[in-house]
Amino acid sequence: MTTSFSELHLSTTLQYALEKMGFTEATPIQAQTIPLALQGYDVLGQAQTGTGKTAAFGIPLIETASLEEEQIQSLVITPTRELAIQVAEELNRIGAAKGIRSIPIYGGQDINRQIRSLKKRPQIIVGTPGRLQDHIQRRTIRLQGIQQVVLDEADEMLQMGFREEIEAILSRIPSERQVLLFSATMPNDIRALAKKFMNDPKEVKIKAKSLTIANIKQAYIEVTPRQKFDALCNLIDFQRPELAIVFGRTRRRVDELVEGLSKRGYSVEGLHGDYSQAHRDRVIKSLREGRIDIMVATDVAARGLDISNISHIYNFDLTHDAEIYVHRIGRTGRAGKEGTSVTFVTPKERDDLRNIERVIKKKMKKIQVPSAKEVTVGHQLFAVNELINVAKNKQHHQFIDLAEKLLEENDAVTLLSAALKMITKETDQTPVQISHDSGLRKRSSNNKRSSDNRRKGKRNFSSSRRQQRRNKAYS
Repeated sequence: MTTSFSELHLSTTLQYALEKMGFTEATPIQAQTIPLALQGYDVLGQAQTGTGKTAAFGIPLIETASLEEEQIQSLVITPTRELAIQVAEELNRIGAAKGIRSIPIYGGQDINRQIRSLKKRPQIIVGTPGRLQDHIQRRTIRLQGIQQVVLDEADEMLQMGFREEIEAILSRIPSERQVLLFSATMPNDIRALAKKFMNDPKEVKIKAKSLTIANIKQAYIEVTPRQKFDALCNLIDFQRPELAIVFGRTRRRVDELVEGLSKRGYSVEGLHGDYSQAHRDRVIKSLREGRIDIMVATDVAARGLDISNISHIYNFDLTHDAEIYVHRIGRTGRAGKEGTSVTFVTPKERDDLRNIERVIKKKMKKIQVPSAKEVTVGHQLFAVNELINVAKNKQHHQFIDLAEKLLEENDAVTLLSAALKMITKETDQTPVQISHDSGLRKRSSNNKRSSDNRRKGKRNFSSSRRQQRRNKAYS
């Protein structure tokens, strides 16, 4: 049963703004969260990317915000710069009719520019933990007027090592506040955070099984590690995605795949934590404008991306975590479109695949790697269709005179064959070396070990350096 926004008892101004944005029916997370938040309850929400979480917490923030108060009223904490920007943009769209302003605060941007924006007294701030704490210490952000706090993608922030920053920020906010926490998973450390900083929260859970969306075709290919890259290229050539994301397990893997795919002539860019903000902005813009065909990314770097025309997801490295798998494939099959997900599985990873299938309650179809002959036939059929489409769309008139002259001296079949050869993509066999990846350790034990070390204050030199890199990349 669906819920319309008109049933949520919103103000006329906000209702009009949502209608203007094309929002008529609330998603499950919105329908359950908005009434609770408007009644003043703390909310502990479990939902994946793409379920409408931003509006679920954004609508109550904007509905209760006041233009008469000249201090920050709400704070949204996000794990990454991209997500902070994206959330602030959506909140500004929703709040425009009411005059409620939101600004993003994140590392990598000139802090003086941010200070100037803060002096304009926005009602809502959306920021990453490190940069927010920097402003709080400088007293350029004061927390005494905060009435509502949102932790978005809380599990991701804890995995990235931001527990201390989050707790420090929450500890300085007045105790009479409302906390809305959203997380894709609910491990013990999230429960502990909720117990410490939330007041008898109401729980809202959107089950993962509803997010393995029916209009996503899920398949897998079993290959050896040595076969993976050539299999990926053959599959891309055969399926011809409109826009694809290839998921790699590590930053090194992403760099190798970007280099390899570029060598073979694909239009590709990469995203991981070592890239600068300027690079991230350029890649996101290229994706949205259709200037690249493939993005290779780590799970963390792709968090929060909202690109509507992704047709294919390729899991080059299988994740051991079913929740992460759901996150990955959920980036396709949006807005009623059909999506395709293909996962590469080595013989040693069969058990991991079966575990994911048990969690999502769906069997994936096993498919074969397209042969070289099948790929060639696919290239030829694509060239034929391109030629026919140009003719149907009447995009060839300026060449008619030239074509008639050529036909006076040449056979029509010979000329057409030559034209097809010219526009048919040749299979590229440029040698590419991809390093062997034995797989990621199970997250549960790994996370417990790092969490225990943090509690005991035992950080060795290498973990400290890793933390510094994370803060630099995401704060």
